[in-house]
Amino acid sequence: MTEKHIILEDIDPIMLYGTGNANLQVIKSLFPKLRIVARGNVIKVLGDEEQMCQFEENIESMRKHVVKFNSIKEEDIIDIIKGRKTKEDAVKGVVVYSLTGRPIKSRSENQQKLIDAFNDNDMVFAVGPAGTGKTYLSIALAVKALKEKTAKRIILSRPAVEAGEKLGFLPGDMKDKIDPYLQPLYDALEDMIPAVKIQDMMEKHIIQIAPLAFMRGRTLSDAVVILDEAQNTTPAQIRMFLTRMGWNTKMIITGDMTQIDLPREQKSGLKEALRILSGIEGIGVVELNKKDIVRHKLVTRIVNAYEAADRKAKQQVQAES
Repeated sequence: MTEKHIILEDIDPIMLYGTGNANLQVIKSLFPKLRIVARGNVIKVLGDEEQMCQFEENIESMRKHVVKFNSIKEEDIIDIIKGRKTKEDAVKGVVVYSLTGRPIKSRSENQQKLIDAFNDNDMVFAVGPAGTGKTYLSIALAVKALKEKTAKRIILSRPAVEAGEKLGFLPGDMKDKIDPYLQPLYDALEDMIPAVKIQDMMEKHIIQIAPLAFMRGRTLSDAVVILDEAQNTTPAQIRMFLTRMGWNTKMIITGDMTQIDLPREQKSGLKEALRILSGIEGIGVVELNKKDIVRHKLVTRIVNAYEAADRKAKQQVQAES
């Protein structure tokens, strides 16, 4: 009689075992020649060698399913063991799945362009107004790369304009100081990865926080690096950031040119970078607009109202001059 221990990596074993071990009971019933005992993330298996080999292959397929979809149902287990595609696998165009099992995919033509640009280029600029999903979709692409092991880590950065990048006066360590500026990124991450897992990944430096003020001299390799709110970088900051790129790394730079919070006399680094880097091979630029807004319908109306006010103010200035 053969005995093996299978260790479940990268997943919460409860997701696989199911509520009250319901999934585990289904698995046991489908492998009657095996004695299966699960303790934590270790599954002990005794019995027929041929069926055990099949069991190992199926458990690995189930583990990958949980990693990809953040859940697994009894019907999924049966489909996997029977060698069929699960219902989730049959859905096309999904980047990743949320913790609730909701498919995260493009919801507009320009969002799909962002996904395609990420797949085709090592550096992507995603520019558009609030609510167009550029940050959320960027996080989803990074999480997908991590799950598929095409990247070893996610690095998040954002200019802390309100504090002038001088964060020393804020309480706590560096993570505490920069956290308020990165909350939109955390919100997106927590929709796709359990909070406990995010904390563990941060402790292992799989997810890293990299304030712009402390990135000089670093080389960022084997990673998906996201710079959010890049319209608030200076030309020197964004130049320094872009040249941190190392081997097997992809960068996504997001920004909204209508929300520049820099002093009036200071140029936006994002605006300058888009002009200088236009047309360079390996760099994709995606422009999102009001049609891509996926927040509450009032957001579109608010954007329209502010754009109309800006046009009116510009016309008044031109008339007075």
